[in-house]
Amino acid sequence: MFSRRSLRTNPLYVLFMLLIFSAACLPGNRQGAEIRRIAEPYALNTVTWELQNLLAPASQGSSGSGLPVSPAVLAGDIEQVLAQQGIAAMPPVRTRIQEPPLLLVVSPRERIQYLDRVLLLPGLDGGQVEAVENGIDALGLSSLVVKIGGFGAAYPAIVSPSMPLKNIVGAAVEEWAHQYLALRPLGFLYLLDSLGLSQEPNVITMNETLAGMIADEIGAAVYRRYDKGQGLQQGSRPAVGFDFDAEMRLTRRHLDELLAAGKIDEAEAYMEARRIFFNDHDYHIRKLNQAYFAFHGIYGQDPASASPVYGQMVKLRGASASLAGFVDRVSAMTGYAGLEEAVKNLPR
Repeated sequence: MFSRRSLRTNPLYVLFMLLIFSAACLPGNRQGAEIRRIAEPYALNTVTWELQNLLAPASQGSSGSGLPVSPAVLAGDIEQVLAQQGIAAMPPVRTRIQEPPLLLVVSPRERIQYLDRVLLLPGLDGGQVEAVENGIDALGLSSLVVKIGGFGAAYPAIVSPSMPLKNIVGAAVEEWAHQYLALRPLGFLYLLDSLGLSQEPNVITMNETLAGMIADEIGAAVYRRYDKGQGLQQGSRPAVGFDFDAEMRLTRRHLDELLAAGKIDEAEAYMEARRIFFNDHDYHIRKLNQAYFAFHGIYGQDPASASPVYGQMVKLRGASASLAGFVDRVSAMTGYAGLEEAVKNLPR
């Protein structure tokens, strides 16, 4: 096990944290500067927050999570399952159960694009969230403040307690996966994008999708250790006969058609009508706009995504003998062309 002292003196971790710290200090373009000016009263001081997180006692922020085990035991169980799959837990899995920062996502109105994002303080109230969003929207942009389930650009990773147990386990694995991938070509390119050195959009989607697939497989195995048929997973059940995924995919397709035709006002009216439709079927969406689809669109598994990445990765995973081999292959890629080529060369 790594002590806090050995963690701070490990060159890979020091490099990783310095890169994360730098992200808050890079200058942006004029539009980016305006976004940050509006968000500044509520923005997270990344350097201070991460130093506090890094040096805080391991038990801090872990109470009241509803976990049947401590975060340390959860981390150990994740490492055991990773080892069984032939994946080295490097960096070691470390998780803190507390509310992560909020995320401000910005997209243009005329197209779906993950244009910018800013970390905000956790716990902002509705009025503060609306103040940020209204300020960004006044620039002619689309914005959304998102509650995220975890935050891997910190060590230990932060995972929200405000989720069912299965989601907490999955988020702990996914945020560790981002840290693992950051030391490999694909994840490092995503890290560079976070620092303002933009990569092709598919690099972001590939990284998020790969981390999600790791979380799906490893998280399910870990969760089974806690569930044991006791029904620990709780939450609202979807409305009978309503297929959210299919309806959201339909929404995304029609939205893309409207925006491609330059019908921005019509597209926004359509999204509001669809938001009401989803809410009427017990899927409560506070705000359905371009920024919503920009955020959800980077996760290939999400029905709000229009990316082919997830389907291609599923094919590649099906042709891989092990999860470790699949992860090694995809994490070594440096762009979408590599994924396309790998799928193209699969045996028919």
